[in-house]
Formats: sequence, C-alpha cells, structure tokens
Amino acid sequence: MHEPDLEINESVLGRRSYIDDILVTGRSWDSLCEKAEKLLDACDDWNLSISVAKSFWGQKVDYLGHRVSAGGLETHPNDLSALQELPFPTNLRSMQSFLGSLNYYSRFIEDFAIYASVLYELREADFYEIARSTKSTGDDENVAAEEGAEARTALTTLKNKIVNAPIVQHFDVDRQPVVVVYASKWAISAALMQEHDGVYKPVTFTSRTLKPNEINYGMVDKEVLALLRILDICYTQLATRSIKVLTRHSTLVWLLHSSGLQGRLGRWAALLSSWTLEIVKCTKGEDEILGVTAVSITSRKDVDSILISIAPRKQPRQVISMPPPTVEPSERLLVVSFDGSARVKRSGGAYSEIVWSDRSVNEAEGRDAGDTLIDYHDE
Repeated sequence: MHEPDLEINESVLGRRSYIDDILVTGRSWDSLCEKAEKLLDACDDWNLSISVAKSFWGQKVDYLGHRVSAGGLETHPNDLSALQELPFPTNLRSMQSFLGSLNYYSRFIEDFAIYASVLYELREADFYEIARSTKSTGDDENVAAEEGAEARTALTTLKNKIVNAPIVQHFDVDRQPVVVVYASKWAISAALMQEHDGVYKPVTFTSRTLKPNEINYGMVDKEVLALLRILDICYTQLATRSIKVLTRHSTLVWLLHSSGLQGRLGRWAALLSSWTLEIVKCTKGEDEILGVTAVSITSRKDVDSILISIAPRKQPRQVISMPPPTVEPSERLLVVSFDGSARVKRSGGAYSEIVWSDRSVNEAEGRDAGDTLIDYHDE
C-alpha cells in the first residue's frame, strides 16, 4: 500500500476521532464542507473507505454516547429507559459496571463523586447483608431497604441526575471562564461556567471526596482544594486566561496576596501564583450565586440535606497518643523489632522478628541543628 508523505499531506484539523468513529464540525455550512472534503482526500490518500450507510449530516449528531450540537453536549445513553428502571445491583461486579458507565458521563453530573462515594465503598459482604435482609423480610420493602439505605438513595439520585443532566456548553475562547467552588464536610466540587445572555451556564463539573486528613481542614481550605482541582482538570482551556472565581469567603483573596506563608498554605499560594484569578465574594452567599447560574445547578442547601443521608464511612484522621513505657528496676526489659512484606498480585509473603533481651542504653543526647539543611554533610 502506498504511504503518503506526511510532510505534504497535513493532518485534517477541526475533527474528533476515536478509533474508527470520526466527527467533523463547522461553524458554517461552507466551513463544514471544506473540512469534510479534506477528510475525504486524506482517506483517499491512505486507501481508507467510509461507510455511507453509517454516515450522516445534521444540526445534531450522536457521537460516542453524546449528542453534539451548536448548543452544547448532551448525554445520550443507548438505552435510557433501561437505565431508569435499573434495580439495585445484587453484587459488587454489577455495581462496578454501573459506576463505570456513569463515570463516562461524570462531566455532566454535578457532584458525581460525592454521590458515588458511598457506592464505591461497598464490598461483597455489604451486598450479602443487603440480600439477606431482603430475603428475611420477604415482601416488606420498607424494612428491607433499611439495610443499605444510603447506597440506595445515592443510586437513585445518580440515575435521576443522568436522566436530567443539563446541556454543557462548548468552551468559548471569547468568553471569560467563571469557576464556582463548593465544599462540604467530606467532599468538594467545582463547576466551570461561562456567561450566556446574563446567565452562567456549565461547561464541565468535577468533584471528589476528601481524604481522611483533609476532612479536618477548614471550609476555606477545602474551597482552595476545589479550585486547584478544576484548574488542573481544565488546564488546557484555562491556561493564560483571566478567571473569575465565585466564592462565599474572602480568604482566597488574602491567600493570593500574602507572602511568607508556610505549610500547605504556602504550597497552595505557589500553585495559584501562576494563574490570573479575580476572586469575587458573593456578599449574599448562596442566593447571589444561584441568582446568576442556570436553573440546572442544584442549590447547595439541597445538596447539604442530601449529603446528610448518604454520608460515606469517612472519619477524620485520629491522632493516637501512646504514653512512653516505664520499666521498674525489678522488671525484665524485652524489645521486639519486626518487618515483613507480601506479594501484590499473588498470595504469599515473608516476615521476621527479633526479640532483644535486657537492651540497655549506653548514651543518649539531643542537639539543635540550627539552619542545617537536609542535604548537609559534615566534613
């Protein structure tokens, strides 16, 4: 087969492709025809064939489970009715399959990770307990639903959200990006939006649950985490651009303009220093934010009330203090040291231990190292 010269035959721009699925878009009919002709020429050069029966034109096209139009992107699962009627999965594999399918549409689902967290925490033993409870209670669904009620609530919420998912807008380089951040006790979320006709409409959503050590953070610190996450997820769209950030607190302004910060605040300030951020504190709080966002955005008060009923088994990291051991003169001192390892993919491992008898301390001292660095070597 003849291979064309890549330097002469340039790549066809203005198209999206995934394996053998190709999508060509244009702002006008002439632009669309020009791109389609370039694509056909490229296929001809590479001796590729296109199925006419599977090709179509239109103001809206279905592509990889999405419906694409000039107005934005919509979710378009193959069988939406089957998704609505999906019963609660009976085993871990079925739940993982369901979550994998929904994760494909996570950019459309506001607070996806927050609602899905309780489902991700389920183990095979949990499904056994739910099935046993259902079997023992017979037809009494109310009693049976008490076991795993949080998971059932989260599943129902996610199904409703995917069915009623909003149309997310195409990112417009001519409009200023707007970020709305939100933080709860154990989760954070953020939305990238742009203004259309005086209303902020979503471009994408992102969310995640907090790690055990992050649960103890203050609300402002959690909002910084949400801001850093959306900046990372949407880096290609947001880099070098001026970004408006809607927040309920004014501490973000202080963080950006303070110097000499230490610890995590210093690290966060360094990460945010390369961005051009316009922090806007909404003086009226939630009502002011909802007043300028699309109706598809859920009220944070409603989210908080739902989160109470589906809170996952996350607990703040506890600091366990242990008093130093004391040894009486008449007691015999034993010290045990041990180590071990285990295989990751196959079962098996090894361990060892040493018991030290009457271990004595010959010398102990402490010194102030001053300004010594970690890579300091005393010659």
